[in-house]
Amino acid sequence: MPYVADLHLHSRFSRACSPQINIPNMAKWAKFKGIDLLGTSDFLHPIWFAELKQNLQSMGNGLYESNGVKFLLTTEISCIYSEGGKTRRIHLVIFMPSFESVAKLSAELVKRKVNLASDGRPITGLSSKQLCEIIFNVEKTAIIVPAHIWTPWFSLFGSESGYDFFKECFGEFSDSIYAIETGLSSDPIMNWRIADLDNKAIVSFSDAHSLPNLGREVTIFKGLMGFDNLVSDLKTQNIVGTIEFFPEEGKYHWSGHRNCDVIMSPEEIRKNGEICPKCNRRLTIGVAERVEKLATRSVKDLDLETVDGVIKSKAFPKRPGFRMLVGLEKIIAEALGQSTGTQKVRNEYDKLVMNLDTELKILTKTPIDLIKQYSGEKIADGVNRVRQGKLSIKPGYDNTYGVIKIWDGSEAEENSEDQLTLFP
Repeated sequence: MPYVADLHLHSRFSRACSPQINIPNMAKWAKFKGIDLLGTSDFLHPIWFAELKQNLQSMGNGLYESNGVKFLLTTEISCIYSEGGKTRRIHLVIFMPSFESVAKLSAELVKRKVNLASDGRPITGLSSKQLCEIIFNVEKTAIIVPAHIWTPWFSLFGSESGYDFFKECFGEFSDSIYAIETGLSSDPIMNWRIADLDNKAIVSFSDAHSLPNLGREVTIFKGLMGFDNLVSDLKTQNIVGTIEFFPEEGKYHWSGHRNCDVIMSPEEIRKNGEICPKCNRRLTIGVAERVEKLATRSVKDLDLETVDGVIKSKAFPKRPGFRMLVGLEKIIAEALGQSTGTQKVRNEYDKLVMNLDTELKILTKTPIDLIKQYSGEKIADGVNRVRQGKLSIKPGYDNTYGVIKIWDGSEAEENSEDQLTLFP
């Protein structure tokens, strides 16, 4: 039976993360979102690892359980090293099948003087190849996924610190790595254009640093849950599809300089070059431009089609499709003229997920008229507009998130407070 998985996120022990992230809260939010399998995150941090052992019960198949939600042992590791005359900064997401294998990996990293207590996402001076060798020696079935592979500063294909080819980074271990993560600033279309990735599964996860961001990107797997089954599903691309952030909303989609207030599309980069017109330094080259440089095929070559909101490539029919969504809280906030995280937005969100269904089903399947009954016409219209892709987006650049608008300026200024009183 298909299941929804979010396997890249962080605990409160990672930098810039919410202090409210603990296992009970993660389980509660997974139920709100409609996530069946959640990554634990940060399993190498000693205090968090102790909490995981205290809060999770083994299911005997490489997965764990808490409060009715299934968990997979996961973490992210940062490799910063010099290779080929360039400083490389590569982030890898690691999945392990047991506490015992995690403990062995921790011991091996401590031997190499990695400070595991410094951050939930530890930094090592090991190369990607060296880390792969250590991980596979500890646990031959471990899963390694290059994280957010296009992010300029910390990824496999990043413009500032990455490589041009998969094998340059992973060498002899390339065939043992079965999947890549899109990251928030790219979508499957961008990755389908890269022939070097044709035999890699494309997965998407939230990289959440707070509870409401869980599930903003997820992967829907076809097979039965279990660690060995997950390995097999990634090898064979046995995936229903992914739910994606609009890549323009990611904070590195276009190129630019935040401090100079300069932003450029790939077309503008080709016309004007990569030098900032204000400070005369090289721009932070964004994901869209980096994809253009490495792409071996055009978007037209993919022969795209959209059926019921799902985007697929007719040229590569075995590739799973994907759907792009905006989070329910963002829709509610814009409809109410509020900021996400306010109590009014929180109340509306809770009312919908407690009375109707999970967030993912509300965004994709719940009848619009039913949403209208509970939260009024404006919010229902917002969900409908997202389903139809009726949005305007100012692309993100140089560590600045893009801005999505569901309604134009005149509509966004309408007073929607009456919805709260009509449906208490």
